Amino acid sequence: MRPRGLPFVAAVALAVAAPFVLSGCGTEGELKSAGATPTAVGPVRLWPGLPPATAPPLDYGETDTQSVPGIKVPDNDVRRVDAVAVVKAEVAAHPDTYSGADGMYEETARQIGRCTQEPAKCPVMEAYYRDLTGNGRDELIVGIRMPDQQVGVRVYTAENQGLTRIMATVDQVISVELAGRDLIVRAASAGIPGYEYRTAWSWDEQQRAMLPTRDEIVRVKPSAPSTSPAPEPRLVEPSPSPPPPGSSPEPEHAPTPPASASGSDDPLVEPS
Repeated sequence: MRPRGLPFVAAVALAVAAPFVLSGCGTEGELKSAGATPTAVGPVRLWPGLPPATAPPLDYGETDTQSVPGIKVPDNDVRRVDAVAVVKAEVAAHPDTYSGADGMYEETARQIGRCTQEPAKCPVMEAYYRDLTGNGRDELIVGIRMPDQQVGVRVYTAENQGLTRIMATVDQVISVELAGRDLIVRAASAGIPGYEYRTAWSWDEQQRAMLPTRDEIVRVKPSAPSTSPAPEPRLVEPSPSPPPPGSSPEPEHAPTPPASASGSDDPLVEPS
């Protein structure tokens, strides 16, 4: 029952308005309007009449994974594996391959074969370890120096007491960085002075491989000319805000430098 003489609609309106009347005192700390909010503009599809693709997109990365023959990993601990022995096993399994994921310069393959006799000239660089797959175990990260300032970067994971390669790329690399579970390759852009390619490689559970998930061409600040030799490619930890990624093509047959490379002044990371 409502009060006599007060219309029902008016009573409701008064009840709703009462809190606002009481709070309209302008006390310090109360919420204030920030003004009008601009209208959100969503993506607009151009040429909606374009026909759909006639074939599904190709899944990439699957062919880049393979077991390394003859390598045993006790307790699936990659730290108990010799990185040079791993690369030697791959060279022996593909002796005449000069391009693609298994591609190796003939000169580099010869140097790898002499790593035991001439360790100072061995192109296999110091190994690093990081859990890149999220399985709670470290993966093995290997860098291989090649001619024309190119570097092969390969990542291996332990499975069933054996070793599986889950990433392989070659670029004119100046730095390789770890950002969480991403591996970021920075390389010089061919034909675009003042820019560099950055590629972030991330684990893909479906493909069971590290795939280039983010590519970017980034403008870099010009540096003063230097007469000192070019720095050796290094694996470094990035700052808390990792740099965006760039591209990393594979070398051609009869090795020619692929389009990519850049530098990094970040401190050298000591292996875990």
